[in-house]
Amino acid sequence: MPLPPAPTKRAARVAKEAFDVPAGTNKRAATAKPPVIELDDEPVAMSSAPIANTPAPKAPRSNKKTTAAPSASAATTAAAQSLARQRAAVQASTPQPKTTHHSSAAPTPVATPAAASPAAFAPSAPKHARKAPVATTAAAAPTPAPARSGKKRSTQSCLFVLDTNVLLHDPTSIFRFQEHDIFLPMVVLEELDAHKRGMTEVARNGRQVSRTLDALVDAQQEADLAAGLRLDASGHKGATGHLFFQTVPLDYKLPSSLPQGKADNQILGVVQALREAKKNQQEVILVSKDINMRVKARALGLPAEDYRNDKTLDDGDLLYTGSLALPADFWRKAKNVESWQEAGRSFYRLSGSITNQMLVNQYVYFEAPGETSLHARVAEIRDTTVVLETLRDYSSNKHSVWGVSARNREQNFALNLLMDPDVDFVSLTGTAGTGKTLMALAAGLSQVLDERRYTEIIMTRATVSVGEDIGFLPGTEEEKMGPWMGALDDNLEFLAKGDGGNPGEWGRSATNELIRSRIKIKSMNFMRGRTFLNKYVIIDEAQNLTPKQMKTLITRAGPGTKIICMGNLAQIDTPYLTEGSSGLTFAVDRFKGWQHGGHIQLARGERSRLADFASEVL
Repeated sequence: MPLPPAPTKRAARVAKEAFDVPAGTNKRAATAKPPVIELDDEPVAMSSAPIANTPAPKAPRSNKKTTAAPSASAATTAAAQSLARQRAAVQASTPQPKTTHHSSAAPTPVATPAAASPAAFAPSAPKHARKAPVATTAAAAPTPAPARSGKKRSTQSCLFVLDTNVLLHDPTSIFRFQEHDIFLPMVVLEELDAHKRGMTEVARNGRQVSRTLDALVDAQQEADLAAGLRLDASGHKGATGHLFFQTVPLDYKLPSSLPQGKADNQILGVVQALREAKKNQQEVILVSKDINMRVKARALGLPAEDYRNDKTLDDGDLLYTGSLALPADFWRKAKNVESWQEAGRSFYRLSGSITNQMLVNQYVYFEAPGETSLHARVAEIRDTTVVLETLRDYSSNKHSVWGVSARNREQNFALNLLMDPDVDFVSLTGTAGTGKTLMALAAGLSQVLDERRYTEIIMTRATVSVGEDIGFLPGTEEEKMGPWMGALDDNLEFLAKGDGGNPGEWGRSATNELIRSRIKIKSMNFMRGRTFLNKYVIIDEAQNLTPKQMKTLITRAGPGTKIICMGNLAQIDTPYLTEGSSGLTFAVDRFKGWQHGGHIQLARGERSRLADFASEVL
């Protein structure tokens, strides 16, 4: 069969019917101009119809710049045969618009737009031909999206810019934001370096932050700082975000009224620049403990929040009180009630819906007109069944503790906790005049001097003054602590005289010197590393302690030691603590429900009618 003549420019063009697009085809792909290839300097049009799912066998292409290409006559013959077959296929497919067409002169299959690169065409092809879009088939797989695209992260995480005071307040704050990312401006690192010197708590926190950042960098030495460091690389599995450092200068425009050299204003500028850079990707939020800093940020239209992870409770009214009032229909709703007596105490085992609100060592009371009152302690909880144990009545004179009797229900609960040898930690809260220090000291003297359960009483408190500091104090450690222990002296004087002024009411011959010899006054500054064995430790004014200081004191307890924390959350003198972030609140919330710990909130003052009225109206 004789070969057809070599195709010319006119003969190489495909008929117009070959570009008819069926209904439903992409309009952009339908209107695109067909790409052009060269065959021996003769441009030949390629079909822009969708590529078939089954690619045709590849045929060698001729190219001037390729030395290994076949001869021109062979390429011309192959192209002519291809065009003839294509024209026949176009004519046969006219009644079937869904049939796809392809040219054997361009056999390379294209599955996605990414495959339609300029390298797919001949180097000498025109510029518009190399950029022509290639339509994909319905069976082509879409290009997978990146695993951590910016748009996806914006719906899941935020970028928090931390102020220096947040790091100095809580050295582990960078691990408290769960899946969110952290950004540290360069000026924050400079301020950390300036605060790391000294022996204060702020200096220790600054050094701890520096060590934490160094550990993160060492754990990811091959990581790019600009791409972020994984926060969980050092063992904090709860933090799944990334830590970013400021590695390049950021352009920002702040009002001219703000001094540009001030560190706070530089941090605000960084937040402003990040919000522009992360627009529609991530929400950028400033976190600062400085109220004025947050006010300035909001004035500039920048979101700012307080660091709230250090707060145990958002509202002081939600604090665990240690007692629970039983409803009037308690006995009618109680199920499977059993009772027995053991060692002079009555026990009740019962179940019901009310048991879901009870905790171990919580005190419950039932008081209803015409019915017998019940004051009991939750001794055991198993699923929905609880065991209640009746209390010892310390309101009677025959059960008084060193001449001190309970004057109300909450004081009776507190004395039961203080005198219970199975309870190692007791926390007492209440307003001024509720008897916290008096009951703790009376219970301590009774168990040290009478029952010989503990060897001595150790009393300490936070040395935070109400007004201006009076300067250094002379003398030994106990003499320096003397002015802070006025409450101890007042209560010892009351206990030495007795309620009626007659020491004979106690029936004992203890002297003030003997009592003083069993009470040691210690400073909190020297508690690190100590271990107390068989001691009765009283921590007064515990509301002025931070959670870290509270942990330091409680962990000093050795075998046989009992710790009593007392304080009034309405009288916090530390400038950076609130009711929600106080160490006393922290301890009460963490120890609730522990079988060897208990808490009571004293509700009624017993000091005097003047003190009670002042607590209410002032």
